[in-house]
Amino acid sequence: MAFKDLETKRSLRKKYRDSKDQLKYTQKSLASTEQERDIANSRLEKTKAKLNKVTALYVAERAKNAELVRKLKALETPESEVFNFECVGGEEMKENVFERMERIDGQRKISDFIVKQKQDYEFKVKYATIRAREFAEECDRRELNYHVSVGGLDSITLFIFLKSIGIHAPGISVSYLEDSSIQKIHKELGIERLKPSVRYVDSAGKEHRWTKQDIIQEFGFPVLSKEIAAKIELLANPTEKNKTVRHAIVTGETGAYGGYQKNSRMKMSQKWLEKFGGYANNEEGTNYQIPNFKVSSKCCYYLKEKPCDTWAKEHNSVPYLGLMASEGGRRAKSLMINGCNYFGKSTIRSAPFAIFNRQDILQLALDLNVPVPEIYGKIERQEDGTLYTTKAQRTGCSMCGFGLHLEKRPHRFDLLKEQNPKEWEYWMYNCCTDDKTGERYGWARVLDYINVKY
Repeated sequence: MAFKDLETKRSLRKKYRDSKDQLKYTQKSLASTEQERDIANSRLEKTKAKLNKVTALYVAERAKNAELVRKLKALETPESEVFNFECVGGEEMKENVFERMERIDGQRKISDFIVKQKQDYEFKVKYATIRAREFAEECDRRELNYHVSVGGLDSITLFIFLKSIGIHAPGISVSYLEDSSIQKIHKELGIERLKPSVRYVDSAGKEHRWTKQDIIQEFGFPVLSKEIAAKIELLANPTEKNKTVRHAIVTGETGAYGGYQKNSRMKMSQKWLEKFGGYANNEEGTNYQIPNFKVSSKCCYYLKEKPCDTWAKEHNSVPYLGLMASEGGRRAKSLMINGCNYFGKSTIRSAPFAIFNRQDILQLALDLNVPVPEIYGKIERQEDGTLYTTKAQRTGCSMCGFGLHLEKRPHRFDLLKEQNPKEWEYWMYNCCTDDKTGERYGWARVLDYINVKY
């Protein structure tokens, strides 16, 4: 019995010693953990203090940033304000065009732009590369997608140029409006084909889309240029709201927004006033002619611009455009003032070729081995080194009249006659119905009126 008690005692002593050692170890561990806790608490307090300080700096910087955004927006000039003459008659404008140009330092921007236009080809290509990449990077920051609006040779070249510098933007186009040779290239490049905008939905739920015939019949022919056609359309559709604008188109005299100019660029050229200014004869005391057909610039909007805008909204995407200020027209001034990349309130776009001229774009097409649609022929060089296309120099939608009066023969309608005589005959003589007589007519009536041979 005594032996058993001794063994038990020894066992208990051993367990006690082990427990004592474990207690010492645990005590040290506890002390170490408490020390770590104190250090962590100290660090936590420092981290909290640092966090509060950084938060305060962030809030202050955010407020500063918001104020800068507000000021930038106040100085922002939407592209529509630069070239949309319909706002000239606005009576609620707080400043006129001269005051606006002064506020945005417009003349300096235009001068700087012209300097870039005069640089050599290598500079322009590098400049386009930089601007195109900057646009893509800014879009990424804003969580925006981007695409290329593709039509003729210029924008086909843009599409391939962007790919060559690592920007793989999808291409979109209402291709059916283009010449068949352009449609072929679009298909080869994988350009997404869009449909025209919806005109109406019938009782059965079927969508009916705008066609070229519908546009011409309802609104009028796209003739001379987009800007001139829009002015003629305004004269033909007088309202109290556009009265000041109509007066400026006929006389060159602007209202308050135009700075009360007496001979502004708003005035249509005398040549075309003689032919199309008769809508304002009663108001202006003139004796100009009125054509026996309607004129409109709406074709582009319903058939091209609106479908592309709709696609862009659905895909949260903004466009790269093949625009060049050297082409003139309604957007030339806005390109000069806003530059290649523009992030406005309602408009975001990139025009990397803004400073290019025709020679630059043709040289780039050669350098990139761009497939040239058959309607342009080939890109060749004259004896003096000037590049040109052997057939059409410019194209638009099939049977579009913008710029036709400036083309040498064979012009685009002549080329269509060679390629597709039946289609040519339809557009020339049968695409419209006279509202008064019921007579079928077409572009022949228009071309006769503006003295363009065919």
